[in-house]
Amino acid sequence: MRTARAARTTSGTTRGRGAARVVLLGTSLALVLSACSAPAPVAPVRETVAVPVAVEAQKVAAPEPVVPVTWPLTGVAGEPAARPALAVKIENTAVARPQSGLDQADVVWETIVEFDVSRLIAVFHSQVPGEVGPIRSVRPMDPLVVAPLHGLLAYSGGQPGILDLVAESGVQSLSHDRGVDGMYRIGSRSAPHNVYGSPETFWAQADAQHQAAPAEQFAFARSLERASAVTAGAPASTLAFRLSAASSPSWAWDGSAWLRSEGSKEATAASGARLSATNVVAITADHPATGFGAQGGAAVPTYTLVGSGDAVVATGGRTLAVRWEKAAQDAPLLLVGADGSPVTLAPGNTWVELVPAGSGSLTVS
Repeated sequence: MRTARAARTTSGTTRGRGAARVVLLGTSLALVLSACSAPAPVAPVRETVAVPVAVEAQKVAAPEPVVPVTWPLTGVAGEPAARPALAVKIENTAVARPQSGLDQADVVWETIVEFDVSRLIAVFHSQVPGEVGPIRSVRPMDPLVVAPLHGLLAYSGGQPGILDLVAESGVQSLSHDRGVDGMYRIGSRSAPHNVYGSPETFWAQADAQHQAAPAEQFAFARSLERASAVTAGAPASTLAFRLSAASSPSWAWDGSAWLRSEGSKEATAASGARLSATNVVAITADHPATGFGAQGGAAVPTYTLVGSGDAVVATGGRTLAVRWEKAAQDAPLLLVGADGSPVTLAPGNTWVELVPAGSGSLTVS
């Protein structure tokens, strides 16, 4: 009996172990099958977080616009020479033409003196002609024109009272009558049309109070295309002046400059160059007689240039009606528009025609 129970026990134990093996095997198989059928692991997604970067604002001021250096009397780009303006009184009668140096002047003012004669005030700074002339005597309107330059005024002589006006204007006088260096008579012309001079020698005599370059006398645009008459003016091809019974200059636009004529004859310099201008400015002003007399008792006139009046600016084949203003003898003559804003000229040389109010005229065509 004990043997049979033991056998059963052993047999049961054996069967239990076999069942356990079957269970384990099934479990392992299930695990293997489960592993074979499971999806591939997915890599974790990493979130990208934008981190704000602090940018420090630049605290540097914006650069100033570059303004080119220009010659003060022409507005042309360049480094101005350290010398004063030189104004020279030039004759403009038929026997005086062609004159020397006029083609190199920065500004030329045309005035009417006694006997309806035209005389010129040629102002030099950016160019140095070898010779200028014929040089004639000073007139009452000259200080009004040259005082703002605070430079040199060269002339052959003048009446005592007119010389006092020059002395009071603040310019330095260079007079042939007083033996200035660099002024002489040439043999190819008869007196009084034969006084000539050397600008280089005149500049060498500038005293300590007249060494500085002149201030700008007119406002200049940066280019021809920006000049006031070009941007706002009317087309014009000819400027015909009647300054007096004896003086009728004219200017014709040739596409690049205004070309000067004296009556029907082309105006040239002694060098052979045609006289031309980038800008022609017509200033209409009263032209009263003064207390100074000329030959035969003729009255010597002047211009009323302190105040304001009508003006015309011609630039680039166009003209613009403007106003002129001059606050004092030593103040520049300003060109302004109807609203009082500055009128600009084109860079280059300028001729100013002083038109006697009431008797002179300008015809634009």
